[in-house]
Amino acid sequence: MQIQVRINEEGTLRNQRYAFTDRFTLISELLQNARRAGATQIGIRHDAVSKVLLVTDDGRGIDDFQKLLSFNESGWDASTCAEERPFGVGFSKCLYATSRCVVTSGCQWVDFDTSAALAKSPIEVMQVGESDAIAGTRIELHGVDLPDLGARIATLCLGFPVPVLFNGQALERRLAEAHLATMPSPMGTVHLTGKHDGKHSHHTMVFLQGFCVLNTSYHLLGDVNVVHLDSRQFVARLPDRDKLIDEDVQRKRIEAELKEGWRRILEVAKAQLSPDRFVEIYYAAMRAWGHVDLLNDLDVLPCELFDAIVGYPILDNASHRDYVQPVTTAPTREAIESGAVTLVDLDWLSDDNAGRWMLARARDYLVFGWNGLHADHWVHHHVRYFEFEALTVEALSEQHRTVLEGRWVWPTVILCGAVRIKVGGETVEITDAGIYHGDTLYIPAGETSGEPVRQASSFTDENGQFLESDLDADRSTLADLISHLRSVDPVQTLDSLMQTLKLGKYPLLHGKTFQLNVGTGSAPSHSIELVG
Repeated sequence: MQIQVRINEEGTLRNQRYAFTDRFTLISELLQNARRAGATQIGIRHDAVSKVLLVTDDGRGIDDFQKLLSFNESGWDASTCAEERPFGVGFSKCLYATSRCVVTSGCQWVDFDTSAALAKSPIEVMQVGESDAIAGTRIELHGVDLPDLGARIATLCLGFPVPVLFNGQALERRLAEAHLATMPSPMGTVHLTGKHDGKHSHHTMVFLQGFCVLNTSYHLLGDVNVVHLDSRQFVARLPDRDKLIDEDVQRKRIEAELKEGWRRILEVAKAQLSPDRFVEIYYAAMRAWGHVDLLNDLDVLPCELFDAIVGYPILDNASHRDYVQPVTTAPTREAIESGAVTLVDLDWLSDDNAGRWMLARARDYLVFGWNGLHADHWVHHHVRYFEFEALTVEALSEQHRTVLEGRWVWPTVILCGAVRIKVGGETVEITDAGIYHGDTLYIPAGETSGEPVRQASSFTDENGQFLESDLDADRSTLADLISHLRSVDPVQTLDSLMQTLKLGKYPLLHGKTFQLNVGTGSAPSHSIELVG
């Protein structure tokens, strides 16, 4: 017994209607046929009420009408087949999306019911006189239900190479190859936004034979890179042609070609511009497209790599880092190499590196973003990597030691004259701001604000909610504690503490006099006696 592949023609004709996933494939296929026929202008008219679609073009026309109804058999010439590999299923969409087709080309025309055509009923090709002949092709389709075609047609034709009129109005087609400044590429032609001003984008739209087959963004706003693929190298998925075959592989190839295109742009710009202007205009593009090595032989550095510490460093979740600010002018190579400017690499503030930040702040060091340059760049030899240097924090002239009973944080608090911070072999003494280190808040003489609690916690819960009321409470509690511990008047200190208790709320205490004795030592007790 032998078996072989067979085709059930009736089943094929019946099921072909389910092959197309997008009802607008009808429009794209008719546009594609007109383009392949050499049309220089295509007209589309659609009446949503009568559901009549009319497509006209000025192309070569149709010689053999049988090719309209031959499935999976391309009627194009050898050159077109070699260039574009047509599938031979384009016009078949008309049979499933309409009830009646009227096609006129040259001196020939047909008018048939699509149900009858799918039942393989013979269709007479009729002739018209020379005076009634038309140049190109005219296709009139009845029963076409595309109520939102007006909203979709402009997007559908964004990159189409042939002018298209919809209901008499010319479509913009702003991403068509003729409307863009493109450069050749092994995969086709490429337009890279930002070529002249550095305002690059990773939003890319890829077109094959005039229709979008890949869009890396969900919107059409702003500038976009555009690729028009060579149809001899790329094939779109049958039958809708809206995605590339092996898209994952082809996408990587396209991305690599875009990156290489930026390399060529940057090399030309580097040769034509001064180093300052080149870095100012193109650094963001270099970084985004992986070409920062072009900076390796330049003395100029981008401002984006340097942050000045302009405020009190706090622990946060990357949303309110107001304590750093990008510099307006990057340091020169001479200043860096001579030591006039010190660059430090610092992780964002955490509960174990606040001391490093405070030393860098005291010394006016610049925080350096090393990952914005190539690994072989010269500046890396002049950066101090603070995170790898030993850190010690100690209180000088300790005065008091206690625990802050906060709402959110409970650190040990040490009041002292100054705080000594040592990073590697460098030492500073801080007198104007508190430092959190090792679950301890070091409070020097000049600190009264309570702000150091912000180095102990970000005051953000497990759901990412910022606890502003807890921050305010703990900041006030620390400020009050500092004030009470530093007070030199015992009566004033006790009065301040008693006010927070609001003793007047308790009638039993009204009119009473008490004697209070407070012991000595690190954790003294107290005794109270009723007098009189």
